[in-house]
Amino acid sequence: MLSTLTLLLRHPPVRTGAFAIFLFGASGAATSPYMSMIGIRELGLSDRAYSVLIFAAALVNVSASIAAGILVDRLGHYRRPMLVASLFGVAGFAMVYAFPSAPVFVVATLLFIPVYGSINSLIFASIRAASAGMAARELIAVNSAVRAVLSLSWVLVPGIVGALLAGGPSMLPAFLFASTACGACFLLFVLSSSKADTGRRAGARRSAFLASLGEIASGRVLPRVVAIALISSMLHVNGAVLPLVVTGKAGGTAVDVGVIVGIVAFLEIVFIVFWGWVEARTSARFAMIASASAYAAYLVFLGLADAPRDVYVLTLVASLGAAGIISVPITYLQDLIAERAGLGSSLIAVNVFLSGGLSSLAFALGTAISDYAGTAILGAFVGVCGIVLLHLLDRSGSAAFREADDGGK
Repeated sequence: MLSTLTLLLRHPPVRTGAFAIFLFGASGAATSPYMSMIGIRELGLSDRAYSVLIFAAALVNVSASIAAGILVDRLGHYRRPMLVASLFGVAGFAMVYAFPSAPVFVVATLLFIPVYGSINSLIFASIRAASAGMAARELIAVNSAVRAVLSLSWVLVPGIVGALLAGGPSMLPAFLFASTACGACFLLFVLSSSKADTGRRAGARRSAFLASLGEIASGRVLPRVVAIALISSMLHVNGAVLPLVVTGKAGGTAVDVGVIVGIVAFLEIVFIVFWGWVEARTSARFAMIASASAYAAYLVFLGLADAPRDVYVLTLVASLGAAGIISVPITYLQDLIAERAGLGSSLIAVNVFLSGGLSSLAFALGTAISDYAGTAILGAFVGVCGIVLLHLLDRSGSAAFREADDGGK
């Protein structure tokens, strides 16, 4: 872990990306837990309207991320697009805080905040470009370390914001906190070195927009993205059913839910670095299949849990599996379009969108034919389908792709 931290700190563009991803995570961690509470309870949106809004916002986010990835590949630099995206975040969160009303919330959630969300894939794209000369193992370690920093923000910020706002009349000040984090992100990009930009201008790809979309939809890329999305959907299913199983069949309380989520989030940071070490010495496919298998087992046992202590015992397995699922796909997805850092990194957003949609379908089907415990087991089955698909695709994939996948050996 110490060597990974040293690697991250000694490269200025990577260090900037790590600070930026922490600020990005802080803005989301400060507001995401309260979005539905504010939109529905404080501002009067109906459950149905809020659901439609969140789905539309996810579409805007994935569209903005793909468009931004294509744009930076054409421009050959990252700072200006990231500066613009940061300003969208500043404006989006600030307008909800300053003018709390349903129309303003809708505009911010549907346009400003999703466009700001594209900065996630842009940061990983800029790190990929700045790390172009690194060995494969170092690149894997860098991506793992940066993803661990993002998890760290989710460990620290919700508790801090919750403590500061506890007992207050509203959670709206969380949006002011998020806007401030976006502003700090903007200043960080203003003051940062443009080394990564300089390194990419000469090799900028001028592919047409539709041709770039065709690369994503190609037979080599899209099926693998779907496989990763099936695996990642297990995280979303768990997010929906964990509180319901713990406070229902397992007989726990809301306090148990909070403690369990906190334990898993903390342990994820350690296990993210561990999976980076495993990936560098085996392959991305092995690390994903192993971590996804662990998480599928966790979901099955979660469905069988009938006491809070059962779920507490499962936190070690949950964090081990989740850490691999949230970190290993970053390098894997980037390698699918390795010659285009922007477009390849936009697949991270595509994965988030597809996995969210697949988990919604799994939750709807599971609750229709079973209870929440059965839904957890169904989520595990969906993840296993992704594991099998990934194994079949990479076993029969092109020699070139296998060579890229095994480059960290």
